Amino acid sequence: MAEQLRQFEGRVLPNQSEDLEDQGLGFDLGTVFSRRKVLGFIGVGGAGVALAACSPSGSSAASSTSSASSSAAATTSAAAETLTEMKSETAGPYPGDGSNGPDVLEVSGVERQDITKSIDSDTVAEGVPLTLTMTILDMNNNNQPMEGAAVYVWHCDAPGRYSMYDSELEDETYLRGVQITDKYGQVTFDTIFPGCYAGRWVHIHFEVFPDRDSITDSTNNILTSQIALDEASAASVYALDVYGDSLTNLNNITLESDNVFSDGWDQQMANLTGDATSGFIASIDVPIDPTTEQNQSMNMPSGGQGGPGGQGGPGGMTPPDGMTPPSEPQ
Repeated sequence: MAEQLRQFEGRVLPNQSEDLEDQGLGFDLGTVFSRRKVLGFIGVGGAGVALAACSPSGSSAASSTSSASSSAAATTSAAAETLTEMKSETAGPYPGDGSNGPDVLEVSGVERQDITKSIDSDTVAEGVPLTLTMTILDMNNNNQPMEGAAVYVWHCDAPGRYSMYDSELEDETYLRGVQITDKYGQVTFDTIFPGCYAGRWVHIHFEVFPDRDSITDSTNNILTSQIALDEASAASVYALDVYGDSLTNLNNITLESDNVFSDGWDQQMANLTGDATSGFIASIDVPIDPTTEQNQSMNMPSGGQGGPGGQGGPGGMTPPDGMTPPSEPQ
């Protein structure tokens, strides 16, 4: 996207159209903890002296420092009480992580921010630009941002096909990529708004691994889940010809009838700003308890009639040789 993204302290603002104080829980926690580290190095007293030197009134500065510390503590305490782990979801039939056929995580160059292009070719996925920022929070570490975690994201293209699996895209790797979380627990991907295929609400898949090295084995993931995108934004995007039957498919599905989001989607619904002309910016907080055992059986459904659109998946795709068709559309 040509638009310059707004930042604060080197971090991309998840909600570009909102004020700094309205950036969401994950961003607020990152700000609180980064400032706490500064105070830890120079000491609260030292911080008060430094602030007083820059202030018309030393007592006023000290009061502000005390107030800010109390506010930060209250924010952290409230966050600890309200955070719940994001739901685990199936990785579906087309993860591309080695658990169900091909493995993009072994491909050199998979660690990248821009996932619109295939890694080893010039093929680019067409569609409305989407910049996705995810903030990973470690619930087992006082809800601090999880630094150094590997986040793998993948989703279908505008017509609803998955690279590496569709018969026309077996040699393509677009709309798949890995990023490593920074000290604020953030990763940002430049991609396109995914299409909507028959039987599923519009969504983005992701897996979180504890570190870069652990992605070599898909069973090392500490969370597999999906992100939902809202109906109004999707409908505006799907009016474009490149999205094929996506609008029809969207009109034939609801969040209530979707087999993944029907049990509740509030936590998995991304915050979206933008439009179909200039593109969208999406953000979402992802609380994780790394000690929670993942249900690895969710990562590779087996048996049955296949995924959305008929046997094998979107648009009636058939699985690669030797693969068992998944039981439900994912």
